[in-house]
Amino acid sequence: MKPAPLQIIRIGLAITFLWASILIFHDPKSWGGLIQPWAFDLLPLSLETVMIQTAILDLLIGFFLLIDVGTIIFAWLALVHLILIIIVVGITPETVRDIGLIAAALALVWAWWPKRFKKQ
Repeated sequence: MKPAPLQIIRIGLAITFLWASILIFHDPKSWGGLIQPWAFDLLPLSLETVMIQTAILDLLIGFFLLIDVGTIIFAWLALVHLILIIIVVGITPETVRDIGLIAAALALVWAWWPKRFKKQ
């Protein structure tokens, strides 16, 4: 079992992703409005469909972090997802907190990384 501070980070990150998924499901078009105009051309599907898929990804990340199954995988997904958000939305008042979430996801990746890959 990992130390309590790491469990708190894991659960806090899980709740954040679960809550974000609920908010996106409730109003996907509004959340899609945060995306920078240049990123719209890169979307393979409609904005609403992409946002629903984002909500599903957030739901999966949050759920598996919450139940502590595949934590390393879902911490990696969270980290990559949050970095992509910063890239396609930019650093705004809405996303500035994502920098802290990136640090939390990175802490989980680091903590759950197999010891055989860490330098002793």
